[in-house]
Amino acid sequence: MQHSDETQRAARQESARLTAESVHGVALTWVDNAGLTRVKAVPVGRLAHAATRGVGMSPVFDVYLVDDSYTTSRHIGGPDGDLRLVPDLERLTVLAAQPGWAWAPVDRYDQQGRPYAACQRLFARRMARRAAERGIELRMGFETEWVVQRDGTYPWAGPAYGMARVVELSDYVNEVLRTLAAQGVEVLQIHPEYAAGQFEVSVAPADPVGAADLAVLVRETIRAVSVRHGLTALFGPAVEAGGVGNGGHLHLSLWRDGRNLCRDGEGPFGMTDDCESFLAGVLDALPALLAIGAPTPASYLRLQPSRWAGVFQCWGLENREAALRFITGAPDDPDGANAEVKCFDPAANPYLVTGAVIAAGLAGVAAKARLPDPVRGDPAVTGADGPGDTTTDRPGDTAADDKATRGGTGAPARLPRSLPEALDHFERSDVLRAALGEALFEAVLAVRRAENDLFAGRAPQQIADATRGRY
Repeated sequence: MQHSDETQRAARQESARLTAESVHGVALTWVDNAGLTRVKAVPVGRLAHAATRGVGMSPVFDVYLVDDSYTTSRHIGGPDGDLRLVPDLERLTVLAAQPGWAWAPVDRYDQQGRPYAACQRLFARRMARRAAERGIELRMGFETEWVVQRDGTYPWAGPAYGMARVVELSDYVNEVLRTLAAQGVEVLQIHPEYAAGQFEVSVAPADPVGAADLAVLVRETIRAVSVRHGLTALFGPAVEAGGVGNGGHLHLSLWRDGRNLCRDGEGPFGMTDDCESFLAGVLDALPALLAIGAPTPASYLRLQPSRWAGVFQCWGLENREAALRFITGAPDDPDGANAEVKCFDPAANPYLVTGAVIAAGLAGVAAKARLPDPVRGDPAVTGADGPGDTTTDRPGDTAADDKATRGGTGAPARLPRSLPEALDHFERSDVLRAALGEALFEAVLAVRRAENDLFAGRAPQQIADATRGRY
C-alpha cells in the first residue's frame, strides 16, 4: 500500500477526469473464495483517499459462502480484524452501462500496509512475477458464457449458434458489444451458445492479473446491460440440471522476448520445451485445480462427458472433449498458438484460477515434465479408466458416462466427479498449498467444504436453482 505523493497526485487527476465525465461513484471490487464479486463504493471525491489509505473491509468475507452464510478456517473467520481495499488506478474504468459510475479492482492490505496473505489478486500477481523470474510472460484470457432469461423463461426460439437468436436479441447483443468497446475491452468474438438463451463472448488476452480483472469487468458489464433490457443474466455453472452449463474456459500462451513459446519448437505440434513442460504441469495438477476452477457442487452438474466440458484428464490437438485443448493457430499468426483449459466454470474466482494455473505450470517447468500422448476423439466413446472411475457420487450419469467407466487400460482418467473428490486432490497438493500460502489455502478449503455441506442431499435442480443467479 503506497502513500506516495505520486499516487495521490494520480488519484486526484483521475477524480477530476471522472467528475468531468459526470461520474459520481466508484465501485471497488474484489472476488471472494466462493466466486462472488463483492464491492465497496466511494464517491469520486474520496478516490484519492482510497488510493492512498484504502477503504476498510472485514477479512471474514474470505470465508463467506455462495448463500451469504459463512464458515471459518484456521486463519480467517469471525468478527475481528480489518483490511484496507486499495484500488488499482491503472484499471479504473468508466462504466458505460451504468451512467455515473466507474469501477476499479482492489488489492487488499492489512492496517499496517502489508500485503494481506489471503488476497487473491495479490496471489495472481505473485505467481505472474514468479513466472517472469523464469523468463516466462503469460498471456491469458477467459471465455464468458451466460444465459439470459426474461421473467424466468426463454422467449427466444433461435437454435444453438443460430443467427435467429442474434436477430431476436439484436439490440441486446449490439449493446453488449458497444458497451464493452466504450470501456476499452477488445472483443474477439460473440455468439449464441448451445443451451437455450446462452451466449459467449471472448476478449483479447492480457497479463494474468489483467485477464482476471477483465473477467470481472466483462461479467458485470453484461449484467448491467441485461438489466437495462429487462433481462436476467445467469452465470452459474448449471442453469438447468441435465443440460449444458456455462463454462469459464481459460486460454493461455507463454512468451519470452516477444516469441510465442507455444510454437516453432521441437515438441508436440511445435511446442517449445518450456511450453510442453508448463502444460504437462497443468495437466498433472488438474484434479486438484478443479477445486479452484470448478469450485461448487453445481460445477459437477456441468462436468459430464460428451458435452465439450473437458471431463477427462487428457490433452489433444483441437479436441474439445479433452480437459486441455491445444490450438496451433494459422502458420502466419504468431499470436494464434495457445492452450485452453476447458473444465473450469464461472463460479471460479478468476484470480485464483490464473495464479493456481501458473503455479502448476511452473512446477512442470521445474520438473522438465513431458506430456503424454495426445488424445483424439471423445474418451467417453473410446473408453477411459484410472483414478476416480470408482466414485459413486455421479450426478447426471449418462450411458456415455457408464461406457467411460468401463473403458480399457491406458485410456485417459476421468477427472473428479464431485467436489469432495476434487478437494481430496487439492488438500494433497503441495504445489498449490505452497503457492497459495497457508491462510489462503485453508480459507479456500474451508469454503469448499462448507458449500459441499450446504448442498448435501439436495436434488440437482435444487442446486442449480440456488446457484445459477448468484455469480
